[in-house]
Amino acid sequence: MSESSKQLLHFTVAKKDADLQQILSLQQQNLTRNIDSATAKAQGFVTVEHDLKSLKIMNDRHPHVIAKGDETVVGYALCMSPYFAKDIPILVPMFERIHQLNWNEQLISASDYIIMGQVCVAKAWRGKGVFKRLYAQMQQTQSANYPLVITEIASRNTRSLRAHEKVGFETLEVYESGGEEWQIVVWDWREK
Repeated sequence: MSESSKQLLHFTVAKKDADLQQILSLQQQNLTRNIDSATAKAQGFVTVEHDLKSLKIMNDRHPHVIAKGDETVVGYALCMSPYFAKDIPILVPMFERIHQLNWNEQLISASDYIIMGQVCVAKAWRGKGVFKRLYAQMQQTQSANYPLVITEIASRNTRSLRAHEKVGFETLEVYESGGEEWQIVVWDWREK
């Protein structure tokens, strides 16, 4: 992909149902159950499957960050308020853990934070800085209201763990839930 192709990407927030439908399509292509184990290990994967209704409700509260090439979504970072803590069953243990954890000697539940609900980049765009730019856009749109962004990554998703570490996330806790080891990671936007 040439330098000019990179510049065709536009980083913004999801504004219409077509954006959300494309997020769901990209999500389906990268769900752990839809890819083989070698691809999951080499390229990473996503775990949670959303539907249009829940994605729209989340987006109405905090618009999801997207990367678009022309009119095609090639990457996304879902913004999720703790308000939705009980709406996605697989995420309930994460929220329960977060509310027990400290960051900088203070309970996280005493701070304002936003959850990065899932991040994904289309295969053709991986390794080209899209991941980092999605987070830069998220920081630009959310950091005025939320000093912390938190997410959870399956420990076996080593590509995602490395990518998150590179943009500034630190591991807060490692725990097991549903037969999977998870890492809760945090990025303190006040520190950078």
